[in-house]
Amino acid sequence: QTVRFKNELERNITIKLGYANAKIYKCEDERCPRPMCYKAYGSGKEDSPLCDVPGFENARMKLLRHVSFVDCPGHDILMATMLNGAAIMDGALLLIAGNESCPQPQTSEHLAAVEIMRLKHMIILQNKIDLIQESVAINQHEAIQKFIQGTIADGAPVVPISAQLKYNIDVVCEYLVNKIPIPERNFVDPPNMIVIRSFDVNKPGFEVDEIKGGVAGGSILRGVLKVNQFIEVRPGIVVKDESGNIKCTPIYSRIVSLYAEQNELQFAVPGGLIGVGTTMDPTLTRADRLVGQVLGEVGSLPDVFVEL
Repeated sequence: QTVRFKNELERNITIKLGYANAKIYKCEDERCPRPMCYKAYGSGKEDSPLCDVPGFENARMKLLRHVSFVDCPGHDILMATMLNGAAIMDGALLLIAGNESCPQPQTSEHLAAVEIMRLKHMIILQNKIDLIQESVAINQHEAIQKFIQGTIADGAPVVPISAQLKYNIDVVCEYLVNKIPIPERNFVDPPNMIVIRSFDVNKPGFEVDEIKGGVAGGSILRGVLKVNQFIEVRPGIVVKDESGNIKCTPIYSRIVSLYAEQNELQFAVPGGLIGVGTTMDPTLTRADRLVGQVLGEVGSLPDVFVEL
């Protein structure tokens, strides 16, 4: 579940970037039929659960992938939010509503963003298949194929699904495992993380000694972040002086906690979505104020340029 805010739940749309982590498993019994042998669970699931396919209940499942999903808004007024999310992705799932004509304006915009970010690995999901007749679904499938012809998505698999009724989710899991390769990661260089969310976790009425520092969420591009490591955020605090010149002051802080969803970590590696708890003043991180900034080891981040 990536939609969490009250106004998102009421309107059933994505406004802020949503996060969700998942584990994808495959039944170890070779006789277990595909695609049912593939299954996705939340990140808190054990590493070798029992298979739930009838006739194979005694077989164990093997963990194949840890996957992080970033749910990006489709509405054009939220385009900046969507592009922020696209900056950290290794692949894309392009969701197209089966009960609407294709392409919708936001579908074209998302595909343009995928081309800008040069995301080579893509799966197209034809959703809400349970709401339409088979002939309509086939016609729309042809419209999707025509739409992606000559684009970066040309040749991408189109999977009919129903997210509500969980139809074909096992097929999506199989494609995620087999069609989107695990990118090579750099664990050696100084850490570098793009911030795509930031927030203040303190509630009104907290006692002074209970107040926690600001939290930054994002994905590590390279290197390893560790608890108690000293970090800086650039460009940091951006202000204009009296003569109109822009001045940037990096923010220096220390990592006090690392989280992947509810799982507390001692160190975090590239890939996946990480929440970084810091000693920063929470007013600097509240309401996504650090979005688009870069977090890394002190002295390792590039210089800030006001103009090119």
